[in-house]
Amino acid sequence: MDQYPRRLFLRLGGVAAAGALIPATGVPAPAAHPVRTGDGSFALLRRRWREVTAGSGFDAGAEPYRTRLAKLGARAAGYRDTMAPAGGSLWPDLAFPSFVATPRRLLSMARVYVLPGTGLTGDAKLAGAVATGIDHYRRQVYAADADEAGNWWHWQIGVPKALLDAAVLIGPHLTGGQSQALREAVDHFVPQCRLDDYSGTSTGANRVDLCMVTLLRAMLASDPRKAALAVSALAPVFPYVSEGDGFYRDGSFIQHTSIPYQGAYGASLLSGLATLFAVLRGSPWEVTHQNIFDMVERSFAPFVHDGFCMDLVRGRGVAREPFGDHRRGREIASSILLLGDTASAAERARWQGMVKGWALRDTAKPMLKAAETVDLAFHARLAAIMDDDAVPTAGEPVGHRLFPMSARAVHRRPGWCAALSMASYRIGHYEHGNGENLRGWHTGSGMLYWWAEGHGDQYSDSFWPTVDPYRLPGTTVSTKRLADGAGEAWGGTCPPGRWVGGATDGVYATVGQHLNGFESTMEAFKSWFFLDDAVVCLGAAITGEDGVPVETIVDNRRTDAPLTVDHAAGWAHLEGHGGYVVPACPRLNTSREKRTGGSSSVTRNYVTLWLDHGGDPSEAGYVYLLLPGASLATTRVRAADLGWARVLVNTGRQQGVHVPSLGITAVNFWNDGAAGGLAASAPCAVLVRETGDGTATLTVSDPRRDLSELTVTWDRPVTELLHGHPLLTNAITGPSLTLTFGRLSDRGGSSQTVTVRLG
Repeated sequence: MDQYPRRLFLRLGGVAAAGALIPATGVPAPAAHPVRTGDGSFALLRRRWREVTAGSGFDAGAEPYRTRLAKLGARAAGYRDTMAPAGGSLWPDLAFPSFVATPRRLLSMARVYVLPGTGLTGDAKLAGAVATGIDHYRRQVYAADADEAGNWWHWQIGVPKALLDAAVLIGPHLTGGQSQALREAVDHFVPQCRLDDYSGTSTGANRVDLCMVTLLRAMLASDPRKAALAVSALAPVFPYVSEGDGFYRDGSFIQHTSIPYQGAYGASLLSGLATLFAVLRGSPWEVTHQNIFDMVERSFAPFVHDGFCMDLVRGRGVAREPFGDHRRGREIASSILLLGDTASAAERARWQGMVKGWALRDTAKPMLKAAETVDLAFHARLAAIMDDDAVPTAGEPVGHRLFPMSARAVHRRPGWCAALSMASYRIGHYEHGNGENLRGWHTGSGMLYWWAEGHGDQYSDSFWPTVDPYRLPGTTVSTKRLADGAGEAWGGTCPPGRWVGGATDGVYATVGQHLNGFESTMEAFKSWFFLDDAVVCLGAAITGEDGVPVETIVDNRRTDAPLTVDHAAGWAHLEGHGGYVVPACPRLNTSREKRTGGSSSVTRNYVTLWLDHGGDPSEAGYVYLLLPGASLATTRVRAADLGWARVLVNTGRQQGVHVPSLGITAVNFWNDGAAGGLAASAPCAVLVRETGDGTATLTVSDPRRDLSELTVTWDRPVTELLHGHPLLTNAITGPSLTLTFGRLSDRGGSSQTVTVRLG
């Protein structure tokens, strides 16, 4: 891990804060005699906390706020009137411990107390009921002498954050004795030592939440030592990491050691930091760091498409609820707008345009409408930029983003978007835990998500509880039956394959995966070539000894749209979705079925296209083209144009294609060798693009991250090296081009591009 950032600033009224800059060895204890800042600073924090978290920036008398606030008030009145403290509950319908529902209910009442227009604004009886409820829950469940039972998160983050938040909002209505008892309970479950070491469950989003709990604890007692600790302990969150939890230079975000998680833990981290930055702004503990601003566009935005957050970075959360991807998208958008208040003017302007575009394009779950019932402050912010003609609407960016450190890729072209989910020796096939996502076994086996225009709900509307988990789109899998929750929980499902990643010039990409089947003997080499209107998909050296068939799933769409198949011509077309060009061997299989699943037994229609490699295959393979959004006529024409994309090689040593119309030659070298005029001295990915102006780019990467030297030769006359690269140690031009790169192993699988003038 890098040293903690020099741009983490703690300003304590001109005096040094305890732990203002934390050394890499850990978080120091607060100074024995901290300088007191007075309660004025904490009054500012409490006011800011109320404005940022409860809601502000809207006219309580205008719609939709008036109606929504009145509903919140009526609900809170019902909670107040039905509260009945007893030995086993606070409300009859919520028996203890009720780690989520009871604290959340108390917090919702506290927010009604401080929000305008609720009919209970400043109501002493309501605040008194909240105080009674907090103290009752503290005595019955969250007592300082209680044993931590069940999930640690409830005791150290979920419960204390909700109770402290409610306590801060109602202020003096919580008596001194009640406040002290709550603080003692929090100190028992969240002692200072939880912030001494950046490891285990005190990393990433969890660390931000623990710091927020500590800051709330400080606000409740106007404790400057706790405030300084809360802010200084954030320091390890910001630097880029090269392993484990945190942000990587390529934009990846990992939690639980091996799970890409921008769409859950990452979203919580972003929300927490945006809140802390806004609350602490202008206080003696103001904090800022440029990395989190950079990560908005590098790490989060690439995985938000038309307002929803893609499932391939949501971990086990994909199985929780329908349209959870849209909810996470709104949360990310809300955090970005809030963080914009402390960002530069240029960043704030870009982010506002980006979020405005997301909101306008999210037609499956319109963002502005959904915000009415979730977050009035976000609704007010979003409504302001939606109504402001001076804020331009940003469109979907066009290009390719490859995240080699998290085995993910996102490809955007006009009218469609695709995303790829893989597994490697450091990225798990899937995560299950707490009884969630028990059948996500094959999501890391090359699952290829894609969206054409108007299909923003393709994986949102009860896809996960109803889809056949053995037939996820794009995957190659053994049909061996697996137990629910197979494999180690919390992401311990990493296969041994190291060659996972690829090369991209930012527009096009060649991506590959040496796939080891999940709890299976199956092995395969899979490649994807991401182009303008197509993804070329290759599979080779597919083997298995499980005694069952192995299949490659060309697609599995949640739809009842008509499917047209021409086996002789080698194509299929799904009306309103897109086309597929599939050569005759192996034969394309199709099915149409209704599938029922989930706790509510919902039923959804599916059209499945797959290739059967037979039982215990040896050296099986496949070739097909995915044409997102293509018409039937376009599909038919592409299938007839045999030279549009020429397969150069498709073996367990190399896989490559040549696309003359785009000037692209791309090869994934699983071993050293030659193909299509390209040769490599070691395993690597190579993408060549002739641009049509007499120049070409050659992009290479080291997906295995172990090369001290790589030599690539291109059998093409080259007269001049126009733009090199710091790792380029030698370049020979002439009748052919030879490039030698040093220590690609230090670049985390990232792509390195050189530009040459052609002969």
